[in-house]
Amino acid sequence: PPPPTIKPVSYAPKPQAPPEEASSPDARSASPGWQDSPPRRFEQQPPNPPRQFTRQEVRFVKDAGPAIAPVSYPSRVAPLPEDRPAEDGAGEGVNEQDLRGEAERIEMNAERARRSIFGVPVEEETVPYPSLIPAAKRPQKVAIDLVDALREIKTSANEKKRNFTETVEAHVMLGVDPRRGDQMVRGAITLPHGTGKTVRVAVFAEGPSAEEARAAGADVVGGDELIEEIRKGGGKLSFDKCIATPMFMPRLSKVARILGPRGLMPNPKLGSVTNDVSGAVKAAKSGRVDFKIDKTAIVHVGLGKINFSEESLRENIGAFVNALLLAKPVGLKKTSKYVGYVKKFTLSSTMGPGFPVTIPSLSAAADDYSKAHVS
Repeated sequence: PPPPTIKPVSYAPKPQAPPEEASSPDARSASPGWQDSPPRRFEQQPPNPPRQFTRQEVRFVKDAGPAIAPVSYPSRVAPLPEDRPAEDGAGEGVNEQDLRGEAERIEMNAERARRSIFGVPVEEETVPYPSLIPAAKRPQKVAIDLVDALREIKTSANEKKRNFTETVEAHVMLGVDPRRGDQMVRGAITLPHGTGKTVRVAVFAEGPSAEEARAAGADVVGGDELIEEIRKGGGKLSFDKCIATPMFMPRLSKVARILGPRGLMPNPKLGSVTNDVSGAVKAAKSGRVDFKIDKTAIVHVGLGKINFSEESLRENIGAFVNALLLAKPVGLKKTSKYVGYVKKFTLSSTMGPGFPVTIPSLSAAADDYSKAHVS
């Protein structure tokens, strides 16, 4: 069948206002059909506001912040005082008042400086302002010969009279490291002329050994009862040297905390642990001296009294230097006997000044002792 016919449809044309009147709002409202037409989309939307940048973005945007106009303020000048002529007699009155006020102030300060202790007025001393005083360095003493050092010690001891007989002491600074076990320096020596002190010897022994110790002149001899007496004695000891037989060493562990800090614990390296009790007691009585390095690598030892002769003191010092050389550690890599080992040797009395001694004079004294006694 043929397609249906389509009838054309026509609409009435939309009236349009003149171009001059269409732009004004009154013309729009007066024109027919204006109210019926829907509003346009672009007129409903307000214009976009300017974008607000954050504080982080403003750093990267040029001229984004508000422009600040420079502000200048007028300079202010302090007004000067007016020059007024002083009246007749006014200046004198002002000066008198100032003088009276100054006098009162001085009197008040003087009253404050005065104090009264138990009713007795005491004036405070004016203390000067503290100032830094540079420390004066003492001049280094020059090392002298051994004989000259002994004479100086005797002279200084005789000038200041003491109530006791001073001891001649030796202080030796060694070039070893006391923290290393292979560089420990310790030993014992029997001085040819003794130390001049009365030594009290205690012997830990039983049976025949105890009888030998009493015959040799030991002051205290005992066994387990002596150990208990030391343990319960509260630290009070009646002896200066300790000698023990090998069988008593395990038992001495009970009093090791008492004897150890005082240097009285028997030691096989020092000859105080031996079966020859009589020989050890005689050696301790005749002037046996034990020496050991301290934490600062210094050896301190007493080598006689100040009333000894110079020759006796020289022989005792030679014996000590010879024992010090024998106790030299094997691991100390030095070619000479003294260089690098004995850094400084100082002699002094108990309460007197110290005198450094030259190494060649010490070497000569040690050689003389070794020739006379060791050989």
